[in-house]
Amino acid sequence: MLTEDDKKKFAVVCPDFVIELKSPSDNLKQLKSKMLQWIENGAALAWLIDPEKEQVFIYRADNSVEIMNGFTNKLSGENILPGFELDLQIIQ
Repeated sequence: MLTEDDKKKFAVVCPDFVIELKSPSDNLKQLKSKMLQWIENGAALAWLIDPEKEQVFIYRADNSVEIMNGFTNKLSGENILPGFELDLQIIQ
C-alpha cells in the first residue's frame, strides 16, 4: 500500500517484461547492465535486441542469458506473455 507521500512521487515499479532496442549510439555493455538490473528488480523476461549485429540477448528471472544470432527466428513471450511472438525479420 502506498502512503500519501508515495502517491505524489514517481512510482517505483518493475514490469514483468522489458524490451530494449539498441540504437547505433547506445553502449552495449551499459545496456546489458541495465537488463540485469531489470531482472534483479523483478522482471521475469527481458529482451535486448541489437539490430546492427542481428543479435538478441534474452534475460530470464533465473538469471540465465540466452544469445540468439540472426533475425530469421521469432521471439516468444514464453509464459510471461503467452501467445506473443515477435518476428525478428521485421527489424531488418
